[in-house]
Amino acid sequence: MATVSAPELNWDELDQRAVDTARVLAADAVEKVGNGHPGTAISLAPVAYLLYQKLMRNNPADPNWLGRDRFILSPGHTSLTQYLQLFLAGYGLEMEDLESLRTWGSATPGHPEFRHTDGVEITTGPLGQGLASAVGFAYAQRRMRGLFDPEAPAGDSVFDHTIWVIASDGDVQEGVTSEASSLAGHQELGNIVVIYDDNEISIEDDTKIAFSEDVLARYEAYGWHTQRVDWTETGEYVEDLPALYKALQAAKAETQKPSIISLRTIIGWPSPTKQNTSGIHGSKLGGDEVAGLKEALGFDTAVNFHIDQEVLDHARQLQERGAAAQADWQERFDAWATEHPARAKELNRMLAGELPEDWTNELPRFSAGEAIATRAASGKVLSAVGPILPELWGGSADLAGSNNTTMDGAASFVPYEKQTETFSGGPYGRTLHFGIREHAAAAIVNGITLSSPTRAYSGTFLIFSDYQRPAIRLSALMGVPSIYVWTHDSIGLGEDGPTHQPIEHLASLRAIPNLNVVRPADANETVYAWKKILQTSDKPSGIVLSRQNIDVIDRSPEEIASAELTERGGYILAEATADGAITTPQLILIATGSEVGLALEAREQLQAEGTATRVVSLPSVEWFKEQDQSYQDEVLPPEIKARVSVEAASPMGWREFVGDAGEIIGLDHFGASADYKRLYQEFGITTEAIVAAAKTSLAKTSN
Repeated sequence: MATVSAPELNWDELDQRAVDTARVLAADAVEKVGNGHPGTAISLAPVAYLLYQKLMRNNPADPNWLGRDRFILSPGHTSLTQYLQLFLAGYGLEMEDLESLRTWGSATPGHPEFRHTDGVEITTGPLGQGLASAVGFAYAQRRMRGLFDPEAPAGDSVFDHTIWVIASDGDVQEGVTSEASSLAGHQELGNIVVIYDDNEISIEDDTKIAFSEDVLARYEAYGWHTQRVDWTETGEYVEDLPALYKALQAAKAETQKPSIISLRTIIGWPSPTKQNTSGIHGSKLGGDEVAGLKEALGFDTAVNFHIDQEVLDHARQLQERGAAAQADWQERFDAWATEHPARAKELNRMLAGELPEDWTNELPRFSAGEAIATRAASGKVLSAVGPILPELWGGSADLAGSNNTTMDGAASFVPYEKQTETFSGGPYGRTLHFGIREHAAAAIVNGITLSSPTRAYSGTFLIFSDYQRPAIRLSALMGVPSIYVWTHDSIGLGEDGPTHQPIEHLASLRAIPNLNVVRPADANETVYAWKKILQTSDKPSGIVLSRQNIDVIDRSPEEIASAELTERGGYILAEATADGAITTPQLILIATGSEVGLALEAREQLQAEGTATRVVSLPSVEWFKEQDQSYQDEVLPPEIKARVSVEAASPMGWREFVGDAGEIIGLDHFGASADYKRLYQEFGITTEAIVAAAKTSLAKTSN
């Protein structure tokens, strides 16, 4: 291929040979495993190489360097696009890793996976998630500058970096990117640059069958800086890298707006017969086509998985440049730390994943006799710990007053000119306003949590967790501690009716592996739920909160346990008694959330009738299952078969806890519009129903 040269871009024959080697390696890798996505990896090889080798601030020897630029491959199916650059640059991938693409135990799975392959910043694959979370990366960068170096102009701080994103036709079609991109424009996030690979091909071939809008016009309307680079405009395909380089430099220089470059490419070029077709998108090329590609690029058709040593040595010179860049940054960082020792100490604490000493002293306590919705208690927790936990920030999808997600006195995260009378703030605020964009809110929180030592949360109604589910699932898959605040947790929200009353949601969220779902019974359980959530660093958590007021449980009697046990997920809240002394229970009532109070009332009645009854509060199934078996058996002794569960939601999952002889009180139908007390009565979630179910279960166990 011809050497590209321009005053603005240093590009020599070895650079071009490295790009072409990446193309044939992409074809070889997919051909060997027999499946994969070679097309975009072939045609985007020069783009990815340009980013890694000529533009990005990165050091392969330290993939987690704080000062690095971030790269996000939103169309994760073309994982080879990134793997090949990680191989060339020397991030730790070697030729054998490319040869084992998409196979068991390899470092090169079908889609990039966070914490699995060095240099991968985020797990991508579900289209749209990468670009949406990249907006969260940009949020986090601005917040970090605001926390630690607010005096520095944008672009001059040691906390400034660029988020580089490759996005596909599929990414910009997904709704979540519309939500997130709208927010990025509104927030004037000048630290994100998106290369939109406009190749007009998807699985169903030509995208015009379903997609004909002017993407750049849409992004201009969002408030983005837009550019177009068309490698087909001359009538023949010319990879004009100087033009792309110039556009990327212009995008990086734009600090007041996010930037998107529409790059018109031909997928799979220069594959001889499959380029520009869906046939090269998601399947191997075939032997003849691979040979044709290699011939077009001047490679030996009989040789697979080969790179000339001088080409590899040339590409891996990035290690020296990266080390020098990091050393320069470190010198600036050390000067900053010397000038701001208190800030540096706080940063080191956050980077170590530590919470301040005695931070739990700030947690509120609630007294028996109060009646407070757990959503309100949650808001009091956030306001109480906010001043001592600067890393904690978040907000709501236009439901701040309902979700109670705004910390008292916290400024909004918003450009100065977009403040309102209700919400004042600035670019370094900590109250997030997502608008009615629940899916983007979850994806952005993922991006914040992935790319910084801060902890972010998003709030909405539990019913709208359905809108967030793909992002929730990815946070669980990645094992990042994103926080989701879900209020209006049941039919207890009342008059809004069945469209807003969650039924199946608790069961479906509990079905997601590695996600903590916590539904506290009262205000004090809410406090300890937040305590454990903030101490959890290896998985996401969702806290599920009531709209209606709930009585604070009186924990003064000997048989009533402390709310501290919330952190164990399930605990003996009220022990069985007889003649005023704790005794072995005949029956166990298990409940969560607002229904715990009903279980306590039922216990009083059953005990008065002579049935020794234990109440177990089970705020988090996941936390409970983390306990050792001896503890679980202590709370739910296997020999006690008479059990009743009560939760104002789908009964799915409760058979595991009540057994064959147990009874389940829940909802297997939608709700209705009425006062919550009337709904509980009509749908049989009452003290009387629990007592009746208890007697049924007792009868089963006595036979």
